[in-house]
Amino acid sequence: MTRHAKDRERGDRQARDPEGQNREQTVRPRPGEIDRRLGELISALYPDERKRPGYVRLAKEIREATGGSISGTYLWELATGKKTNVTLEQLSVLAEFFGVPLEYFLNEEVASRVNAQLRLATALRDTQVRNLALRAEGLSQGTLEALLVMVNEARKLQGLPPVADPAGDPAPEDG
Repeated sequence: MTRHAKDRERGDRQARDPEGQNREQTVRPRPGEIDRRLGELISALYPDERKRPGYVRLAKEIREATGGSISGTYLWELATGKKTNVTLEQLSVLAEFFGVPLEYFLNEEVASRVNAQLRLATALRDTQVRNLALRAEGLSQGTLEALLVMVNEARKLQGLPPVADPAGDPAPEDG
């Protein structure tokens, strides 16, 4: 293994370490990952685009909530993919603010699991979805499966895509 490859491997190991000794270390996730994941977190926290804060206000909220240092311009650059270098300290601040593990930004498996949980939380904000879920409590397994089939069929009729369950498994196809 070349010296460069060893250095890169050591850097990757440190980047995955949530308690990393050097939080100032710059990490380079794959292109498009930070902006996509940051966008998903912002959308989950502020689902109504009309009420979503601008990057300057959001950066201020992040600083006030975490004590971390992040500017509105830097946040905009991350969210739009214009900036791809980010330190572990900055990722830690974002992870703390949004309530996700640091690995969310660095690990596809963790990001997928967290995104499934975020989709569920977002869906449960809808009063009708929440009421439907609450009314289904106590029904037999067979009845719940029949309801899922009906919901999947209704989604198809409306041209909506299948929904993955919170464990990340796709919705079962009816047989």
